[in-house]
Amino acid sequence: MARTYAEAGVDFSEEGKSIGALSSRLKYTRKGLGAPVKLPGGFSGLIDFGDVYLAMATDGVGSKMLIAEAMERFDTVGIDCMAMNVNDLICIGAEPLAFVDYFAVERHDERIAKEIGIGLNKGAELANVSIIGGETATLPDIIKGYDLAGTAMGYVGKKSAITGEKIAEGDVIIGLPSSGPHSNGYTLIRKVVETAGLSYDDDFHGKKLGDVLLEPTRIYVRDIMPVLKEGAEIHGMAHITGGGLRNLLRLKKGIGFEITDPIEPQPIFHAIREWGDIDDEEMYQTFNMGMGFAVIAPEEIGKLIAERIKGAKPVGKVSGKEGVRLKDKGIEYREYL
Repeated sequence: MARTYAEAGVDFSEEGKSIGALSSRLKYTRKGLGAPVKLPGGFSGLIDFGDVYLAMATDGVGSKMLIAEAMERFDTVGIDCMAMNVNDLICIGAEPLAFVDYFAVERHDERIAKEIGIGLNKGAELANVSIIGGETATLPDIIKGYDLAGTAMGYVGKKSAITGEKIAEGDVIIGLPSSGPHSNGYTLIRKVVETAGLSYDDDFHGKKLGDVLLEPTRIYVRDIMPVLKEGAEIHGMAHITGGGLRNLLRLKKGIGFEITDPIEPQPIFHAIREWGDIDDEEMYQTFNMGMGFAVIAPEEIGKLIAERIKGAKPVGKVSGKEGVRLKDKGIEYREYL
């Protein structure tokens, strides 16, 4: 039985080596208008565009598509695709503007395409973006089933970009609840379900297990953008995706994040842990565990933000000791994988 993401087939350390090998060969950069901008954080790429930065992010639904295929239900994965991109954009303070999708198929199915379109359109509405184009590729020799990915573009004023540099000891960490596993860790989830002898049609708290696992990723644009436009002093934001709590380490080096009152994980996380006999350290570095987004701000401002956003609450504080620590579990992460 796979008890870790690596044993299930996704090894973050090997992935990091591959990314490093690829990026080491990317040496050419444009000069002048459109030149790349290097800022801390790393949730989206930035280019110089006069008075503003243009921000771009790209991501996909991943192996959650296989559960959609098993359930013969594709009407929510478009929301996932949109969410995984726009949630990255807003971490720098950028307002999402536009989106393009990439849909690769083994064979075409009009019903499936229509359902994916329903989800993409709903995601666009929730993120307040326009889908301005895309690409559909028929690749029977490469794709077995379906793959959905996309790219989002947004903008932020140069003086408004949130880089994480202002994060300081004493700042409060505000956690925003997730809607479930979002679009991360599904290779491990599928292995756990398979080896536990479960079916996606099994009942789970009054719903089919597959439908619970297809709950779309929460889009945080309408939570965060109004707060930003009101000029709230936010020092950093993190989209809690693959890597779990380790994503906080992307914000600033040399500081710590003490999680003392975490958001309670949804029942599906407890079930995955039990079915797969997975330890807490692995759970919190593979899944969001109930917290899909985090905002770092001065304490009083952070409390006001928590009151504004449904389900949000202070989950901890910034310290001077580098790393991320989940106090009640005795878990510590010192680097982002």
